[in-house]
Amino acid sequence: MAQGGALQAVVFDWAGTTVDFGSRAPILAFMALFADNKVEISIEEARAPMGLEKRDHIAAVLKMPHIADAWKQTHGAEVTVADIDRLYQDFIPYQLKSIPSCSKLIPGALDVFADIRARGAKIGSNTGYASMMIGQLVQDAADQGYVPDCTITASDVKHGRPYPEMLWKNLIELDVLDIKTVVKVDDTVVGIEEGLNAGCWTVGLAVSGNEVGLSFEEWSALSASEQLSLKEKAYAKMNASGAHYVIDSIADLPAVLDAIEQRLANGEKP
Repeated sequence: MAQGGALQAVVFDWAGTTVDFGSRAPILAFMALFADNKVEISIEEARAPMGLEKRDHIAAVLKMPHIADAWKQTHGAEVTVADIDRLYQDFIPYQLKSIPSCSKLIPGALDVFADIRARGAKIGSNTGYASMMIGQLVQDAADQGYVPDCTITASDVKHGRPYPEMLWKNLIELDVLDIKTVVKVDDTVVGIEEGLNAGCWTVGLAVSGNEVGLSFEEWSALSASEQLSLKEKAYAKMNASGAHYVIDSIADLPAVLDAIEQRLANGEKP
């Protein structure tokens, strides 16, 4: 068992959590995919299922009544499983094209990784991307100094989020014994649900990821009142997910880890 209040592992999502402020890479790919299939979708529609495995994400978008009607009008029939399978295969090159332009580490991330290492904890990562999509992203992150101890993708497990299988597989590979010494950090509701279903502590990120959806430059250019309005909506959404803590971005994580370690030392569990 872990000693005192020591954390054993922190498991991070990728886009919108550790890299790609605003989680833009998947959105660029989804919108291009649907546009090329003569069905226009909004940014909000593209973002709604974020965090799911990408084939599941495509299927979820196509279940939206407006999108389902548009597909039927354009293609002359309701969407089929074969359509979803084809769209997923077509999606892969769109995603591969969009990732390299959206692989910059989120400000403050490197300092947080160092903080976690100093605590003696391991760093895991998982993602709704499939394994064939993330090679360049992992390399770009490594070039910037981020090398997690373990990376699990949605294609490495039977069930993606909100099932806890990716997180559990992280912990198996990291040799983590005690689930209550684990923290899952994610910018999507379904990613928080993954952590809750796994039985660990969860930290939602409200500003850097899917809920606000702006690049760091776009976010920084907003007025204080504009930022506050977007933050209030994002915090409400992430708090409603059941996350134990909600913060702006990964940069704010060390204070939360301090609080969790104190709660562990007091005998608390997630």
